[in-house]
Amino acid sequence: QVQLVESGGGLAQPGGSLRLTCVASGITFSSYAMGWARQAPGKVFEWVSGIYPDGSDTAYADSVKGRFTISRDNTNNTVYLQMNSLKPEDTALYYCAKSWLQLPSPLIEEYDYWGRGTQVTVSS
Repeated sequence: QVQLVESGGGLAQPGGSLRLTCVASGITFSSYAMGWARQAPGKVFEWVSGIYPDGSDTAYADSVKGRFTISRDNTNNTVYLQMNSLKPEDTALYYCAKSWLQLPSPLIEEYDYWGRGTQVTVSS
């Protein structure tokens, strides 16, 4: 059974940082690209970032480029999202996802397993 469990969300001030963690089980973690996406109230579901199976390359949405960093630890089946310079518009429920490809695709339909999400709120 595939499980993706996110943690690390919370309340941050504008300009602050948070690090999200996603632990995967039930999959050959090192064989697949992984990604993060988010859902803000009243907004469309948005892909945020993706990483190749071996971590050799990454991809980001323009809205987070230069502020967020995705990384992974294949030894511990974990993917991270370091979020710096947070803005109120980053407030959302953040989801970890497994791609069925080896590419960090920005297309939501190319991810087949999802976690339950962790809430990030950016407010002063």
